[in-house]
Amino acid sequence: MGWPPAASPSGHPEFPVKALITCSEAHFLTKIGYNAILKAVFKNRKRRGGSSGAKFRISLGLPVGAVINCADNTGAKNLYIISVKGIKGRLNRLPAAGVGDMVMATVKKGKPELRKKVHPAVVIRQRKSYRRKDGVFLYFEDNAGVIVNNKGEMKGSAITGPVAKECADLWPRIASNAGSIA
Repeated sequence: MGWPPAASPSGHPEFPVKALITCSEAHFLTKIGYNAILKAVFKNRKRRGGSSGAKFRISLGLPVGAVINCADNTGAKNLYIISVKGIKGRLNRLPAAGVGDMVMATVKKGKPELRKKVHPAVVIRQRKSYRRKDGVFLYFEDNAGVIVNNKGEMKGSAITGPVAKECADLWPRIASNAGSIA
């Protein structure tokens, strides 16, 4: 089947994707192309565990090399950030993380079975102030993160202290284990 799709007897093109759409939407979709149709159809499907929704730009307060507290009950005391997921970078600029970012970290103090390994973690609090959409500037008492797996599911089962709302909105599995959301 080539592009554009063959017209049906009603005059509208036939698409292989089965979806209930109006004639005006179909006309719009023919203009934007087939790839956009697939993106529109599969955009809102539910995924288990991982990050959900869009992340707004906030001040990044934790560069590579920062040591943050581990706020879960896995047995790790602190986390040493070695990289930030999703950072493309610029020459001589250290990648930095903010609230809600996934980082790769190692455990410097804690259970021996957690040390000397690289774990994915999510930053849940930062001391650097950041601005919310309503104009409020917010900062926490400490920098903290929790160890997760690659899907965003927590390794531990409890979180000490508050979790930033930006992080809770982005990571549903972290929000479900949070004692308080600030």
